[in-house]
This record gives sequence, C-alpha cells and structure tokens, in this order.
Amino acid sequence: QVRLVESGGGLVQAGDSLRLTCTGRGSIFMLGVGWFRQAPGKEREYVAGISRGVSATDYADFARGRFTISKDNGKNMAFLQMDDLKPEDTAVYYCAARRAGWGRGAYDYWGQGTQVTVSS
Repeated sequence: QVRLVESGGGLVQAGDSLRLTCTGRGSIFMLGVGWFRQAPGKEREYVAGISRGVSATDYADFARGRFTISKDNGKNMAFLQMDDLKPEDTAVYYCAARRAGWGRGAYDYWGQGTQVTVSS
C-alpha cells in the first residue's frame, strides 16, 4: 500500500518561492507522480507530472516556466519547486501517484494536501 504525505506549504508573498515535498510511505519509485491543486470554490486541476524514471516531465500552462517537478527515487520523494508565486496560486496542493503511465489523467494514490497561500 502506498501512502503519500505532502509538506512545505505555507504563507508567502507574491514573488516568493516555495518547495513542496511529497514523501512516499511504501515505494513510489516505480510510479508516475503528479501534483494537483484546488483553490476555494474551484475544481482540482493538474499542475505537473513526472515519469517513474524521471526522464520526462509535463506542466500545465500556468506552471510552465515557474514550477519545476522532480523526483528522488532513492529517497522515495517527489518535489514541486514553485518560483515567482502569484496570489492566484493560492490553493491546497496535492501529490498523487499512479501505477501505470504518468502525466495527465487518473491517479491511484493521493496525499492529504498542503495549503499554499500567496498574499499580494
């Protein structure tokens, strides 16, 4: 059984950076990993994904150029580096993993989420 735990969220100002961490309980090195977010009153949306072999990444348009997804299979961790944060990035951020494939689409395992709040 895979369990995912996010950390690293917080309150920052516009233009600041944050690094979110997703720690896997149970091996995640064979899984594709993604980050999603959900703002108040909005549906959950895809942010970024990385293949299980860390050779390929994919980003939503709003994340490309500002966010970077990475994965350390040896440490069973995944990361989302977020730079130049904007107030519209305020949301609960979720880590997810899937047994087959990677990127956009359905995921098999989800974390509980970590709050990111960006003040103007």
